[in-house]
Amino acid sequence: MVNRAVDLRRVAVRPIRADERETFDRLLIEEHYLKSSVLVGEALRYVATDGPRWLALLGWSTAALKCGVRDRWIGWPDRLQWRRLRLIANNSRFLVLPAGRQPNLASRVLGLNCRRLVADWQAAFGHPILLAETFVERDRFRGTCYRAAGWTMLGETRGFGRSAGKYYKHGVHKRVLVKPLHRDCQALLCDPDPHPEWSRQEQGMDSLSLQLVGPGSLYEALKQVADPRKRRGCSYRESSGLLVLVIAAVLAGRQSYAAIAQWVQDVPEDLLRALHCTRNARTGRCRRPSEPTLRRMISSVNAEEVDREFARWAREQGVQLPGNAIAIDGKALRGSHGADRQQQVHLVSALTHREGVVIAQQQVKDKSNEIPAVRDMVAELDLEGVTVTIDAMHTQTATAETIAKKKASTS
Repeated sequence: MVNRAVDLRRVAVRPIRADERETFDRLLIEEHYLKSSVLVGEALRYVATDGPRWLALLGWSTAALKCGVRDRWIGWPDRLQWRRLRLIANNSRFLVLPAGRQPNLASRVLGLNCRRLVADWQAAFGHPILLAETFVERDRFRGTCYRAAGWTMLGETRGFGRSAGKYYKHGVHKRVLVKPLHRDCQALLCDPDPHPEWSRQEQGMDSLSLQLVGPGSLYEALKQVADPRKRRGCSYRESSGLLVLVIAAVLAGRQSYAAIAQWVQDVPEDLLRALHCTRNARTGRCRRPSEPTLRRMISSVNAEEVDREFARWAREQGVQLPGNAIAIDGKALRGSHGADRQQQVHLVSALTHREGVVIAQQQVKDKSNEIPAVRDMVAELDLEGVTVTIDAMHTQTATAETIAKKKASTS
């Protein structure tokens, strides 16, 4: 059967509806050469149509953590890269369906999608994007449709991939193409001052202004957490000092091991000394913990103990005050399947609306669900004068009674 030609003037690109997600994923798995519909991080999914006919599918996701030719083209330093990476979107899936396979349609679809992408991203995630990127396998495609749509080819990757936080060589070289979505995108991505309209996550909390050391500090609170390390061979005397650096980095908006380690490299020397970090015998300056050191600490420490002590400390600092509000929600931790686990780790958390700080967290027990976990967590909190917002699934009489007993209100 021969497909009728598409009038390019009638082509439209729009986000998929919720009831179209299953079809979208199925077509990608069946028709796309990667055989996967998974999009990482913040993601949007689009369909190109001619009336009721689907012509092409596009998936956008979080930008690549590192890309040498892209990063050199932008010209940003590492410390800005971790903060600004979320202002780049990656066109990680582009599939032209059989009904849309004709000259010029692919570039037309890309052009239409990029015109609306910035506004859609702002509406969905609360921040803009300044640059679009994509990676095209050199041995499969030439990237002609991207170049026809105004994208610029920067060079090629070195043939490495990233999995579980580690890089490995897979030998597949890809062409790197970018399209500025703002005329000053390079200058804005390199600007050391945060833009006033960008989200709190980009600007990050000024965690160094918190009481990290001294009487009543976070450092003193975390001394109650058991040190998981063996004493022999430890380069850092106290695990509580490392935990303070990790938590401060997360409060400042760092969301990966590499980003946390990079943030630590800029910590003032006097804070490192107060945290009893080991000094270099030759220079006399404190050693700054590396990414592997921080990773080992995070993966081995008792997370429930850290949650409990941090939540107690945060409440003592006045983070949760009468008149504030907290949001209670659950999430599954991506990548938390272990060799002995059949399902992902699932957590429920209480987050302050005003400061954006997690004040309590509870793991959902295996073969259970969020509802009893939320009740157990609420029972431990001081909620007098606090408004609690919670998902509709928790509109249970027992949950409402538990919150009411704490003299809080729900919405």
